[in-house]
Amino acid sequence: MTIGWHFDNTYSKLPNTFKENIKPSPVNDPELVILNEDLAKTLNLNFSKINKKKLAEIFSGNSLPENTNTIAQAYAGHQFGHFTMLGDGRAVLLGEHLVNKNNRFDIQFKGSGRTSFSRGGDGRAALGPMLREYIISEAIYSLNIQTTRSLAVVKTGEKVVRKNLLHGAILTRVASSHIRVGTFQYIAAKQNTEELKILVNYTIDRHFPEIKSSDNKALDLLNLVMRRQCQLIVDWMRIGFIHGVMNTDNMAISGETIDYGPCAFMDYYDPKTVFSSIDKFGRYAYSNQPPIAKWNLARFAECLIPIIDTNEDKAIKIATEIIDNFQKIYEDKWLNMMRDKLGLFGEDKNDKNLIKGLLDWMEKNKADYTNTFCYLMGINMNEKVYQDEGFKNWVSDWKKRSTLTNPGNEKQNKLMKEVNPTIIPRNHKVEEALVAAENNNYEVMNKLLNVLKKPYDINKDISEFQTPAPLSKEKYQTFCGT
Repeated sequence: MTIGWHFDNTYSKLPNTFKENIKPSPVNDPELVILNEDLAKTLNLNFSKINKKKLAEIFSGNSLPENTNTIAQAYAGHQFGHFTMLGDGRAVLLGEHLVNKNNRFDIQFKGSGRTSFSRGGDGRAALGPMLREYIISEAIYSLNIQTTRSLAVVKTGEKVVRKNLLHGAILTRVASSHIRVGTFQYIAAKQNTEELKILVNYTIDRHFPEIKSSDNKALDLLNLVMRRQCQLIVDWMRIGFIHGVMNTDNMAISGETIDYGPCAFMDYYDPKTVFSSIDKFGRYAYSNQPPIAKWNLARFAECLIPIIDTNEDKAIKIATEIIDNFQKIYEDKWLNMMRDKLGLFGEDKNDKNLIKGLLDWMEKNKADYTNTFCYLMGINMNEKVYQDEGFKNWVSDWKKRSTLTNPGNEKQNKLMKEVNPTIIPRNHKVEEALVAAENNNYEVMNKLLNVLKKPYDINKDISEFQTPAPLSKEKYQTFCGT
C-alpha cells in the first residue's frame, strides 16, 4: 500500500544561491516516538499499514520517499540584532508535498545532520527540544493560530552532547513554506537584483497569487506580509505566548509561527516576562514582541528597496510609509482582540482605559493571565486573588461597559469562549512530559497532547492542567536546544 506522498519540488529548482543539495545523514538505530495521525490525514497520507520500524526508517531519513529532492536552504538573519549569514545548519527539506493543486506543504527534517551551513555545529537535535516543538506547535494549531506543524519525532539511537549527553532525535516539520525574512536578507546581501526578483516572484506565486499582476509586486508583498505578521503577533499576545527568539530568520513570510526553541507561556501576568536563557536583556520579552515584529519587517523592507523603485530615495520613502502603518494596524487589531476577550461589542472611548485597568491589576496582584479571563467567563478558579476589592471594582466597571452595547449574555459568552482558552501548555506540565519522555515514558506527553487538542472546552476534568506553577524565586528558563 502506498502512503500517498506526492512531491513537487519547486524550491529546489531555484538558483544554487538559494540552497545546498544534500541528503540527511543516516542514523544508527531509529525509533518512532510519536506520529501525528491527525495531521497525516490532513495531508492525505496513510501510515496505517506501515510498521513502526519502517516508519522510523522513513522519519529518520534512512529511507527517503520517492521523488524527494533534499536540500538545505540558505538564509541570513539578525540574531539578537546582529546580522549573520546562516542557513539550515541541522535541517533538510525533503520537498513539497501536494495535497491538491492549491495546497503545497514543505516537509522538513530537523536534526538531520551537518550541512555547509552548520557553522561548527553537530547538525543534530536532542529529544527534549524536538518534543517541545511537537507539543507547542500542535497546541498553537489547536488555539487557531497560524503555525508550522509537527508530523513525527524519532529517536536516532545516538547521543548528542549539550550540557549533558542526551538522546538524539529528528523532528519532521510541516510548513506552508520555509521562506523567511532571513531568506530575503541572504539574497539581498549577495547584491544580485535578478535573484532577488526571482525570490519575490516565487514567494508571490506560492503565498500571494492575488498580487501576481500587481504594478509593484515588491511593495504589495511588503504590505501583505506586514499585515499577516500583525495578526500573528496579536494572536500570540491573546494567549500569553512568548516566542523567545524573534530573530529575522524566525519570521516566516507566510505568517506562520516557526521555530519553537525557547518559547513558553506566561502564567502570572507581567509584560516584561522573558524565559529564554540567552535573552539577557529582554529583547524578546512578551511586551516587546510587537515592536520587534516591526523592526524585523523594516529589515524585510530594506531587502526590497532595489526593486520597489529605481530611485532609491523614493523607494525608501514608500517602504517607510508602509512600515510606519504597522503601529496603528497592530493597535487596532490588539484593541479589538482584547474587546473580544472581554466580550465587549462595539466601541467605547474608555475601552483602552478599561483594558489597561485590568492588565495593571493583574500585574500588581500576580494574577494568572489565562485564568483571569476564565474567571470572567464564570469558571470557578478557586483563587483568592479574585476576591480583591480592586478587582471587584473593575468587574463592576466592566459590567457597566457591557450593558452599553449588550447583545445578550449568550452572545457575550459565546464570543469570550471563542478567544479565551481554558487550557494552555503550562510550562511545568510541558517539562513534566519532557522529563518523562527522556525516561521512555510517553504517557504523560500523550495525555497532555490529548487535553491540548480542545483548548476552548470548559471541562471539570482538566483542573490539573489549569493550575499555574507556584510562584518561585527560581525563574523558569528555556533553552534553544543547539
